[in-house]
Amino acid sequence: MHITIYTKVKVIAAFLLTYLFSYTAAADKVEVLHWWTSKGSEEKAIGSLKSDLAKRGIGWQDMPIVGGGGGNSTTVLRARVSGGNPPTSAALLGYAITDWAKTEGALANLNDIAEKQNWAGIIPKALQKFSKHNGNWVAAPIDFHSTNWVWINKSALDATGGKVPSTWEELVTVLDAMKANGIIPLGHGGEAWQEMTIFDSIFLSLGDDFYQSAFIDLDPKALGGAKMLEAFNRMAKLRTYVDDDFSGRDWNIVVSMVTDGKAGMQIMGDWAKGVILNAGKEADKDFVCIRFPGTQGAITFNSGQFVMFKSDNAEQQAMQKEMASSIMSEKVQFNFNIHKGSIPARTDMSGDNFDSCGQKAIKDLAQADADGRLYGSMAHGHAAPGEYQSIVYDVVTAHFNGEMTSEEAVEELVASIEDAKKL
Repeated sequence: MHITIYTKVKVIAAFLLTYLFSYTAAADKVEVLHWWTSKGSEEKAIGSLKSDLAKRGIGWQDMPIVGGGGGNSTTVLRARVSGGNPPTSAALLGYAITDWAKTEGALANLNDIAEKQNWAGIIPKALQKFSKHNGNWVAAPIDFHSTNWVWINKSALDATGGKVPSTWEELVTVLDAMKANGIIPLGHGGEAWQEMTIFDSIFLSLGDDFYQSAFIDLDPKALGGAKMLEAFNRMAKLRTYVDDDFSGRDWNIVVSMVTDGKAGMQIMGDWAKGVILNAGKEADKDFVCIRFPGTQGAITFNSGQFVMFKSDNAEQQAMQKEMASSIMSEKVQFNFNIHKGSIPARTDMSGDNFDSCGQKAIKDLAQADADGRLYGSMAHGHAAPGEYQSIVYDVVTAHFNGEMTSEEAVEELVASIEDAKKL
């Protein structure tokens, strides 16, 4: 029997669910649902948008839902909309936007603001796939994240000899040296989305064509081939460098382990950098940022985008358009991303005021975009629709936790995805 499709539904506090259906935005405020709750970096990032809206005469009614990756917020959002009381706006990722636009039909049209601000000319084409539906703009991206990063404690790296790994073999050598030096080589939090983030990078490191065929095209030959087995074997190898207390650990706690030198490195998207910088650490001095070895020149990406829910209230409609305009303004794009660790979702902005890792990210985006090497992250809902993402989540996390061998994982993945295609 195949693993049941992974459900993103998690336990939400009873008191929260109690007020979901009576929670309504005040007339002069936008009610915004999001998951950016990390102390410091994410709070400052979302605060930059609140501040800009305040200057435009619009209040902010916050509805933050704890849970990295947005899984919990999706659960709450569906409850709100099903109850006939959608928020003014919500942050969504990738195919979740497509689902709401297509299946739910609940999203407001943003074409007039998009045309006024030339979104078609400044938003990366890979993001426009999710920002638009049937030719209409339905979402405004506030950031561009790439997920195939490795964040390394500089002192821990120096203690291994200081060589930055550029291949899989060199990465293993560095991890072995860190283990011998008495620290946790690979910091990790045992949540499905964190494990999938690691797997994204392993996958891409085995070749662009492989990533495209298996994760985006869902080709059964690629899903069941030798490279897939190698991907799971490499995942199993990385598991040997994780400490025993990883289960349920929040991603930002792992970042602190790396900055404090308790762990040598973390494989995580660039939201990790926001936490590192908020801790007062400096790129190249306290930490090193590299692309996962083997993925240089290519990017797996995700992007937080704000959608607006249809409203019959003219005042709410006006505030939604003003909010969309604010999101895509250069000021908010800079202030939000400088705190969050990401880069602007606009290709026309300079990276001069970003740190060296941010400048590298902006340069990498331009090059990958030009070379056609931008790939949606499976971990973060941009590679395949949710029903397939859920299957990959299930298999990867079960394998990582020792519930199946690499061979069994490959077999399970192929069979489950083929079954899902028939539904």
